[in-house]
Amino acid sequence: MTGTATRYPYLVRHGEASPDESGLTEDGRRQAVLLGRRLRDIPLAAVHHGPLPRAEQTAQLIGEQLENVPLHLSEAAGDYVPHMPARDELPAHAADFFLRFLAGATPEERENGPVLAQRAMDLFTGPADTEEDRHELVVTHNFLVAWLVREAMYAPKWRWLGLHHGNAALTVIRYAPDRPASVLVSNDMRHLPAELRWTGLPPARHI
Repeated sequence: MTGTATRYPYLVRHGEASPDESGLTEDGRRQAVLLGRRLRDIPLAAVHHGPLPRAEQTAQLIGEQLENVPLHLSEAAGDYVPHMPARDELPAHAADFFLRFLAGATPEERENGPVLAQRAMDLFTGPADTEEDRHELVVTHNFLVAWLVREAMYAPKWRWLGLHHGNAALTVIRYAPDRPASVLVSNDMRHLPAELRWTGLPPARHI
């Protein structure tokens, strides 16, 4: 990491998607608008988003709440499996569970996912080669948010598995020169009213 300024990627999972994933639900649209309003005072240089409709629509709705922040389509911000662990990488008690979860990945997905994940790290992580600190929003999917949080925590590659992020929840990482990465905010939903929180997460008792 050779940049000279601090980079702040603001990582966001898309808003709640319709059952066929063709776009956002009405709640998902509300989530995106409220997140955009929260981000108005952040000096964002760009909004990057994945190519799938649920991410693109979320980015557009966020962008409508901002002033003169360009939106950029990025394949690296898409929905893909960032790393396919071998059995011996995984904790013995959890290996069967995780491998069943990943069994549906196609050979193409297994090959392309790690390539896109590396591209995402090249684009969105590490100190910035700019004169001033750089703030960027990445509207993506749960897998990539989990992958980048795992990377910032210097955790094993398999540990993106089991990390869950809610729809329109905010995660912020800081990459400062000559310092380790720091997760400043994780899965933050305070911009959402209670009825719009916790969507996209496994069933559990939520607080």
